[in-house]
Amino acid sequence: MKFIVLGSGSSGNAVLICSEKTRVLVDAGLSAREIGRRLALVGLTPADLDGIIITHEHSDHVGGLRTLLSSAKCSVYISGETEDAYYRTYRSNGNGNESERRRDAMKQRAIPVNANSSFCIGDIDFEPFTVPHDAVDNFGFVAKHGGIRMAALTDFGHMTRLMCERLTGCDLIFIESNHSRDMLRACPMYSWSLKQRIASRHGHFSNEDLADWLMRDFDGSARHVILAHLSQRANDPALARITAESALQMRAPLFPAETKITLSNHREPTEWFYF
Repeated sequence: MKFIVLGSGSSGNAVLICSEKTRVLVDAGLSAREIGRRLALVGLTPADLDGIIITHEHSDHVGGLRTLLSSAKCSVYISGETEDAYYRTYRSNGNGNESERRRDAMKQRAIPVNANSSFCIGDIDFEPFTVPHDAVDNFGFVAKHGGIRMAALTDFGHMTRLMCERLTGCDLIFIESNHSRDMLRACPMYSWSLKQRIASRHGHFSNEDLADWLMRDFDGSARHVILAHLSQRANDPALARITAESALQMRAPLFPAETKITLSNHREPTEWFYF
């Protein structure tokens, strides 16, 4: 089993999870052209995909989906609430009815999923769970194959008991470290209302929030923790890394974690993570 982040940030998110037989794209927030380019960098094309999972309807997770579906012939795994929101949530470019175009692209392609029921794509099992965010039905998930567990969860404002439970025993965790609280407060380009939204319990997880989870609730089993969705205006990659690494070092001596922290970014894919 292997995992790669094609890109992660407010400008677009896309992740690829693969077994020997199955290739699944998680979210399509980059443009279809950029997704195709980044897939080509790892020797794949959109036609090689066996499924696309959409976690929620925000544009940085669905912006490239409609165009991508012209070259990717697979099904789209999406909740009913998110699908409805996808049809009505978009930025008009003046080129006709985008809602209708999205409906046409998704016709007979959508497979409904929900956060309370597991589902399979090829030989990979997906165990979704609800995460708190200001979207209609956002979920994270654990992907399982051959005894390996990989978790992916971005865009959430706080950690719930259910999320902590689902992250137990994972080999890899792709998790949000969106902003520094101090940098967010000082950011001159964000309005006060936007700062309040980001910092809310249904907004985005901060560096400090992640550090607290790493110290108190992380079980230490994951070999890799990949930091996701770093803000380009209210965070700094070096700060996000050192905050997470310091938290791991501050764990109680009885619960050490030999975990590597990796940064994802919006410009280029990460390395492959193999298991």
